[in-house]
Amino acid sequence: MLPSTKEITISKQPVPIFAVILLAVIFALGLFVVGYDQGHLLSIVQGPEAFDELFFHELMHDMRHAAGFPCH
Repeated sequence: MLPSTKEITISKQPVPIFAVILLAVIFALGLFVVGYDQGHLLSIVQGPEAFDELFFHELMHDMRHAAGFPCH
């Protein structure tokens, strides 16, 4: 009985620059929402009330503290 041989083909494809840029934008937006948003994003839709309600701030409150962002 002959031993079976397996061929392994390794192809190196570069990471698409579009994917890197897209992930960087998503990361930056997420960092802004978690760390710095004080009603700015929702003020586009909701108007000045968004600065009083701070919806994203309250939603991400504990995550902000865990990430080291002071908020009060």
